[in-house]
Amino acid sequence: MVESYSRNDAMNYNIHVGSSLTHLMEMDPAFRTVAYFSMEIGVMNDIPTYAGGLGILAGDVLKSAADLGVPIVGVTLLYKQGYFKQRIDEQGRQIEEPFQWEPSKKLTLLPNEVNVDIEGNSVYVRVWVYEIVGETGYVVPVYFLDTDYEKNAPEQRNLTWYLYGGDLRYRLCQEMILGIGGLRILRDLGYNNIKTFHLNEGHAGFLALELLREQGYIDFEKIKEQVVFTSHTPVAAGHDYFSFDLIEKTMSPVFVDYLKQMMPNGGVSMVDFGLKYSRYINGVSKKHRDVSRKLYNTENIDYITNGVHSKSWTSSSMQRIFDQNIPGWRNDPSRLVMASKLGDNEIWKAHQANKMHLLSKVLEKTGIELDTEILTIGFARRAVAYKRADLIFKDINRLIDICAGKVQLIFSGKAHPSDEDGKKMIQRVTEISKEISDKIPVVFLDNYDMELAGLLTSGVDVWLNTPIRPREASGTSGMKCAHNGVLNLSILDGWWVEGWIEDITGWAIGPEPKEVELVNYDESQDADALYKVLEQKVIPLYYQNKDKWISMMKNTISLNASYFNTHRVVREYCEKAYGIHPKYY
Repeated sequence: MVESYSRNDAMNYNIHVGSSLTHLMEMDPAFRTVAYFSMEIGVMNDIPTYAGGLGILAGDVLKSAADLGVPIVGVTLLYKQGYFKQRIDEQGRQIEEPFQWEPSKKLTLLPNEVNVDIEGNSVYVRVWVYEIVGETGYVVPVYFLDTDYEKNAPEQRNLTWYLYGGDLRYRLCQEMILGIGGLRILRDLGYNNIKTFHLNEGHAGFLALELLREQGYIDFEKIKEQVVFTSHTPVAAGHDYFSFDLIEKTMSPVFVDYLKQMMPNGGVSMVDFGLKYSRYINGVSKKHRDVSRKLYNTENIDYITNGVHSKSWTSSSMQRIFDQNIPGWRNDPSRLVMASKLGDNEIWKAHQANKMHLLSKVLEKTGIELDTEILTIGFARRAVAYKRADLIFKDINRLIDICAGKVQLIFSGKAHPSDEDGKKMIQRVTEISKEISDKIPVVFLDNYDMELAGLLTSGVDVWLNTPIRPREASGTSGMKCAHNGVLNLSILDGWWVEGWIEDITGWAIGPEPKEVELVNYDESQDADALYKVLEQKVIPLYYQNKDKWISMMKNTISLNASYFNTHRVVREYCEKAYGIHPKYY
């Protein structure tokens, strides 16, 4: 086992050793003070270690950290089977297929290795690295933990095969590898000066146990000085809970004993674990903070509203315009506030180019030819019941009356393999697409991934978002749209409460949010509000006042993209949670 990372490993580690002494110092583990742990991190389309918003956000945060020179490292798991490839069968049912990929083509295998005691056996963990190179040349390494190699038994090798796969036992084993194994790998790599361990959701919470072990099991409160915790959802399905019966079968007896002292209520909620053993806690929007304070009965929750990595999610045609007119926007997206001065014609041409790229993909994947002159509305996100992909179909006859000949709809999104309600949602959309195709073109694009997300969020005219309030903690797809001048039409929840200015940056569906509890309400009110906004505002404006439409496109870039980006997010984490200052501004 390699004791620690050293300069002699630089060539294996793919460091550009000839760059400068400063660069070498920056790459030295001793200079890194923040470790960012996430169950999924999406850094590029062909590294399928992400399922959706949580992983894409994690990748965007680390990309901005690299741009800004923040001394951070990322830690996640390597999923050999990826997050599944999606296929829709003739009946509209989602079919999951493995996503086979070869890590050695994208990542570098390091010589380091640790082990974690799982079910009384040593499970060996090795590590791969991917380097994110920022705008200034600063490098942020992302470490991918892997058990799929010859030192482990077959049932241990598959522990890092599937993202969000298997049963509770499988999930518990993965979270032990991420939290305990992840910290041990960092130590083995030489990261002994980490001041802040950032839990991006509760999945890596067991690193608190490893911190406790390092301290000799002395001071539970001291752990809090080193941990910060970000909660991403108020929905129970996103919160892992493990009974002590399962924990006793899986963890070492010493860990079980101390875990029972830390969480003495019969089991371990990973969210409660994060809340209890973190010095700083945040939700991912102002509304989510309010909901979380009520849900967890504590005022000790701040908020840092999510963003997206501006360069990654701005289309090439829009990037070209920004480069010509707003120099420096790539590493200072706040400069996009100047977008209001961009020329109408160049913005519209860039948008239409994006639209043609998207509709070409639709034709390629479905054989359906959509019209670039027709108002195109997009809805793409994780297929889960509370996001209500089918709300727009609540009253089919009314929808046809309002939209026939004027609107075309594009849907996409994956349901978790065990989420039958999510699968039924997809099936309903595909069935309706067949029923009304002669009046309103409706297409569903399968296998939603980063590449398809980029096409959709830049190529539609309007982005639709219809979650049940107040379950949308933040949402980031609408922020990607804002970077491309695509207007949002959304329930007032998550980030849109902060980004919405009616008839300026987009439109609201339904009333201003007052709920801070997960209560049900009459969903027909939202459907009615959606139809009214489409009929009275969106459709007339698109066809009758293109100048005003383009003005709103520039507004959403100027007022939303300039703020809802991960450069601002990372600066806020540095200020509020890490206690450090980014090197580059």
